[in-house]
Amino acid sequence: MSDAPPLVVADQLTKYFPLPGGRKVHAVDQVTLTIHEKEVVGLVGESGSGKSTLGKTLVGLHARTSGTASYRGETLPQRYQPEDFRRWAKKTQMIFQDPYSSLNPRMTVGEIVGEGLKLHSTYSATEIRDRAGEWLRRVGLEPDHMSRYPHEFSGGQRQRIGIARALILEPEFVVCDEPISALDVSVQAQVVNLLDELKASMGLTLLFIAHDLSMVRYVSDRMAVMYLGVLVEIGPASDVFFSPKHPYTQILVASNPEPDPLRERHRRSETIAGEIPSPVDVPAGCRFAGRCPKAMDICRSETPRLLPVADTPGRQVACHLFTT
Repeated sequence: MSDAPPLVVADQLTKYFPLPGGRKVHAVDQVTLTIHEKEVVGLVGESGSGKSTLGKTLVGLHARTSGTASYRGETLPQRYQPEDFRRWAKKTQMIFQDPYSSLNPRMTVGEIVGEGLKLHSTYSATEIRDRAGEWLRRVGLEPDHMSRYPHEFSGGQRQRIGIARALILEPEFVVCDEPISALDVSVQAQVVNLLDELKASMGLTLLFIAHDLSMVRYVSDRMAVMYLGVLVEIGPASDVFFSPKHPYTQILVASNPEPDPLRERHRRSETIAGEIPSPVDVPAGCRFAGRCPKAMDICRSETPRLLPVADTPGRQVACHLFTT
């Protein structure tokens, strides 16, 4: 990885959602993560691990409870005000998971894609329309689609509209929140290839959130594994995929389907025992201990820290197996 300063840094970033009676949802808990310029970091984990909340907090859609987030060394606001969105939306954007609910059904595609320019620039209405048409063409649609409404498009086309809306301001950092999970498999490859092309041509930095570990390994430089609000493993994507260290990562990789139908049919699939604990009543010690086949007594009492793995450059694991 480059010796240049990171583009985005989360330091002990925490996001809790308050509940009645003084209780709270521990959505993201003291996460520290660095993302370098033009790097793609894949973020994986089960549903409910806090992946989307982390991404939304980094771009200001959720206010941080504690910790810091910085961009090119400048600390981002804890709670964004309108003027903060006007400033930082030109640098950081988000592509949302659901292409059906993330587009306003009452707005035309031209209005949706051009809205960012309308809010954040001095372009005339004609210039905004021309730029919106240009971006529709860039994502594989036609400029004459601008007068149509979202319901007139397929899921893959809607996701392309969402990509055009996010990138028309030419940001540097984009959070891709499971951008392919709601799409057919054949369409997923098209969207991933489109993102790869745009990353190369625009020099984008991406946080790519997904469930499909094979896809994340394919698109990412590094992979981070999240469980119940905390990071449990980080490292080069291929290393994490082919040589996982944390027991949770090992089971995730083992449960990932084989692309070869014959091998998949005869493969012994592994599943994680039990259910992910409630983020309201977080267990003591390691959060994975109650489901971990390798848990020790210390795992149920002491919380492991995310530490470098000896003799394994670039790898960090939060597991007592590597510290005891």
